[in-house]
Amino acid sequence: MSQSDVTRGGIEGRRRDREARVWESGGRRRRGEQLMVPKAEFSSYYGRPIIKKPVWAERDIAGYLFTGGIAAGSAVIGAGADLSDRPALRHVARLGSLAALGISGIALAHDLGVPSRFHHMLRVAKPTSPMSVGTWILTAFGLPTGLAAAAELPGLLPPFLRGLVSDLSRPAGIASALVAPGVATYTAVLLADTSVPSWHEAWPELPFVFAGSALSGSAGLALALTPSAETGPVRRLAVLGSALELAASQRIEHRLGLLGEPYKEGKAGKKMRLARKLTLAGAVTAAVLGRRSRVAAVASGAALFAASALTRFAIFEAGVASTEDPKYVVVPQRERLQRRTSVTPS
Repeated sequence: MSQSDVTRGGIEGRRRDREARVWESGGRRRRGEQLMVPKAEFSSYYGRPIIKKPVWAERDIAGYLFTGGIAAGSAVIGAGADLSDRPALRHVARLGSLAALGISGIALAHDLGVPSRFHHMLRVAKPTSPMSVGTWILTAFGLPTGLAAAAELPGLLPPFLRGLVSDLSRPAGIASALVAPGVATYTAVLLADTSVPSWHEAWPELPFVFAGSALSGSAGLALALTPSAETGPVRRLAVLGSALELAASQRIEHRLGLLGEPYKEGKAGKKMRLARKLTLAGAVTAAVLGRRSRVAAVASGAALFAASALTRFAIFEAGVASTEDPKYVVVPQRERLQRRTSVTPS
């Protein structure tokens, strides 16, 4: 075929549109040009992640999430033990709360790199920022927690302070218990406020998972370190926290659909499944055998404590995994677009 064979009306000697093929678009069949490009699939440039994964160190931040929850739950237990005259339980809970808060602060400062950054965040109060609100919550929690715990170690105090600290220990313990729910759950809000898909879409359930995990983990610590005669309320608290955590985490996996996959697969999935088994076993053992057997109480407490840690690490890893695969960003975006375009304006 030479150049002269091609005219403005097509190829000379052939009927116009004879070589056109049938193709589909929008569910209707048309006649037109041949579709040369295959249907697009979700992807990203060279398979690289679409959004950046969190730069937080897992050991620091997941540990910070866990120990912060233990500190909050132990503060609640300590206040209850003080009001119900359970001195051994109060002693364990108050010191446990202070120790967990200290470890949590060290982990946070290590991740920040420069400890003074925490101090700098106190220069402003921004209600729309979970980080700013969380900083002030931790500050309001730390002072009464330290004061209540100091009353449990009078030998370390100067003589002129012992009486004052003893008098203030109960109000301080109650104050820390009142702030504790914020300490246990603000980190869930902090995660959900990011662009990480599997964290962001789980915003309704994450606070309940964190609250339940804080209660069950701190109850486990108290069960393991306190004589069984004083742990009656703690055993009930362990069952309550475990039920809340299990129900909320199961809802995340089922409601989120595709974005629930990171909670069920890979390293995060293994940790989450083990955490559920330990939580269930610890709660049942505490409820059935916790009072009768000291060995059972310690075992159930250790299981609940470990399960709480595994839950926080699993949630952290699931969020990171959801940023590494483009489908967790692209597919939900397209589904939302389809839902919007399918709505016919009235």
